[in-house]
Amino acid sequence: MADGKNILIEVNNLKKYFPVKTGFMKMNYVKAVDDVSFYIEKGETLGLVGESGCGKTTLGRTILRLHEPTEGKIIYKGEDITHVDMLPYRRKMQIIFQDPYASLDPRMTVGDIIGEALDIHKMYGSKTERRDKINALLDIVGLNTEHANRFAHEFSGGQRQRIGIARALAVDPEFIVCDEPISALDVSIQAQVVNMLEDLQADRGFTYLFIAHDLSVVKHISSRIGVMYLGHMVELTKSNELYRRPLHPYTQTLLSAIPIADPKASRAKQRIILEGDIPSPMNPPSGCTFRTRCPYATEECAQSAPEFKEWEPGHFAACHHLDKIN
Repeated sequence: MADGKNILIEVNNLKKYFPVKTGFMKMNYVKAVDDVSFYIEKGETLGLVGESGCGKTTLGRTILRLHEPTEGKIIYKGEDITHVDMLPYRRKMQIIFQDPYASLDPRMTVGDIIGEALDIHKMYGSKTERRDKINALLDIVGLNTEHANRFAHEFSGGQRQRIGIARALAVDPEFIVCDEPISALDVSIQAQVVNMLEDLQADRGFTYLFIAHDLSVVKHISSRIGVMYLGHMVELTKSNELYRRPLHPYTQTLLSAIPIADPKASRAKQRIILEGDIPSPMNPPSGCTFRTRCPYATEECAQSAPEFKEWEPGHFAACHHLDKIN
């Protein structure tokens, strides 16, 4: 465990279930996030990876209380914020949304999109100060001051994402959830946005939860990486350690799918193919949720869920058979 004084945000046994009607007077639940625990230290980037639908985005939004948690605790700087009024914390905790096309109001100018948070939190004394702050934010993300009077539809995807980043920075936050901020962008633009996020972190000491599909990008930007499967955290460790020695069979599968530029090395590489489809989070398998696709599964895996615990210093995983697999 890290030094408690250096932990910015911590979640303990966090759950988020969405109710779904399955018939007359019948209710079931989508277990989007199911008993997840971790911490993020000040100034670090925690990467979060996993298949589509595994609960990454829901986890990020629940931490910010954009979704209300079903169970568990969210602790920010040692204070339990699970059930408090979030308005004072909105200044300190922000999000960069995945889709730069859907997350910007088409009826608002760029200046008003960025300035809205300044208005809500009354962070200026005059209209001149407000304009100067907006122009400074545009400059930080590499846009021109004249862009403030234009509308979002006039910009490219990469520029729109920069506007979204400027909006998140407007209130001078400490913690930012980056919800797949580059997945909707061209590859040539992705590197620019990632480099900008890294530069901002170096300058301002931001703490990131970086959610992504691209494992090579996550390795590049993250201090530590968490791997999610069907609402559960299955592995968590330092970035280099995860790539050097993945413990969980699901992590091993994900890493085996990363393309290699060298054709000879690519042919020699052993690709692990998972059987079957990812189960429904509304009706997950008993015991270990990964057991229906795991080559090492036994009856024990069906009977009880494995504990998410520290197997090596700083290396956490949830599996009954790690001692046999590795």
